[in-house]
Amino acid sequence: MRTPDASADTALLELLRQVSRSFFLSVWLLPSGLRRPVAVGYLLARASDTLADAPGIPAAERAQQLSALADAIASQRPFAPEVPASLEDEGERALLRALPRWMDWMEALAPADQADVRTVLAHITRGQRLDVERFGEASRGQPVALATASQLEEYTYLVAGCVGEFWTELGFRHMPGFAERPKADMRDLGRRYGMALQLVNVLRDAGADLASGRCYLPDDELRRAGLTPQTILAEPQRVHAVCQPWAARAQSGLEDGLRYALAVRNRRIRAASALPALLGTRTLALLRDAGSQALERKVKMPRAQVRRVLWQMAVTLAGRSALQRQFEGLR
Repeated sequence: MRTPDASADTALLELLRQVSRSFFLSVWLLPSGLRRPVAVGYLLARASDTLADAPGIPAAERAQQLSALADAIASQRPFAPEVPASLEDEGERALLRALPRWMDWMEALAPADQADVRTVLAHITRGQRLDVERFGEASRGQPVALATASQLEEYTYLVAGCVGEFWTELGFRHMPGFAERPKADMRDLGRRYGMALQLVNVLRDAGADLASGRCYLPDDELRRAGLTPQTILAEPQRVHAVCQPWAARAQSGLEDGLRYALAVRNRRIRAASALPALLGTRTLALLRDAGSQALERKVKMPRAQVRRVLWQMAVTLAGRSALQRQFEGLR
């Protein structure tokens, strides 16, 4: 382990801010000992996601790049990808340009934290590879759906549920007396919480995913509703019967996430743990209000609402009863 310096941490946080404003807020709230491994894990996961979804790149090439990064992380080898010319997001371009320094990021972590980062990235990159394999060269006119609910559950665990477990392992290692619940209970809550957050993403991004040829709603459930991936956009009002049970499952998982946060003793970590649940439950409410129009336009919390959520947490010092009331008020 190499002793990290403040400038390196600042650079990590700046990269994080460029690629995810919402997750940046949660990481920014963490004590420094937790902030660093969480930031490194997230940036590597976001880099692998960028490679997996790079526009205009054949599926076989994306799969090869993803496998190369996964192998490099597992074996601690250098990795320096080319930045695809088709990649327009400047934050993602900056992240890929910084990726050759990933070994320096890892070497600034304690050995146990490095091992946890490798474990969570092995899960995440496996989920991303499955995504590339399942959707392949899917196109706008011929979207492909996941086959069954079990495939969607597998996907949400691999790319997000494992992150709840990762967060828990780090919390108990770095913060003595991390939570009022046993570690096994917190891991279970964290896993369900992460899966719920990914379900919120699936529901929020359903229209954009369809436009790119992907449908995460299970094909067998669509067919029972008289739909196919190709007909959803033509009959958006009928997809409610498929989306509603998944929205209910997501809400239940967010409630597990709040239970997770309320069990955390440190107020800063409690606030960081609760923030995604607060934003997620409000996003579900906005999706519910938008109805079938959510497939046609991006549903997203306005920044003013996000700032209000943060302000209320700050004013109440992330007190447990205040967080519970805030969560219920956002539903």
